[in-house]
Amino acid sequence: MFRLSRETQEDSYEVEMLLDLAFAPGRTALSSYSLRDGVDPIPDLCTVVRDEYDVVVGCIRFWPVRIGTAGDPALLLGPIAIHPTRQGEGLGRLLIGNGLTEAASLGWNLVLLVGDAPYYSRFGFTPAAPYGLSFPPPVNEDRFLIYQLTKDAALGVSGQVSTWRR
Repeated sequence: MFRLSRETQEDSYEVEMLLDLAFAPGRTALSSYSLRDGVDPIPDLCTVVRDEYDVVVGCIRFWPVRIGTAGDPALLLGPIAIHPTRQGEGLGRLLIGNGLTEAASLGWNLVLLVGDAPYYSRFGFTPAAPYGLSFPPPVNEDRFLIYQLTKDAALGVSGQVSTWRR
């Protein structure tokens, strides 16, 4: 049995340990982390999965970002992590599906991520480069993906993804 809930401050330690386990402590050196520096994730989109022992076995976060000189708003999905002993049980699918539905309900139009294209394509993510979008280096552009929460949301949006600054 699994329970989804909003991530709270009390979950922070368990979430960080899960992320270190899934990605290694050096994960913060990735270019996607530079876009998160000094920016809070969207609280209504950060979710944890707890198992029958009340242990965090999965998590997902979404961060606000801007695109191009126009500063078009978008979400950056990630990190998402599932404990290695719970992979293959559909928790990633549950977190992503729930997150995309919630993002749409909150009025967001675009979701971006850097990840495994064959995995994320099953959710409808496609390469972002054909839309004229780029990600801060270093990044493998084949792993830079986009999901349109509303029809044609990427039309007229172009440029490099940058940190959300108000």
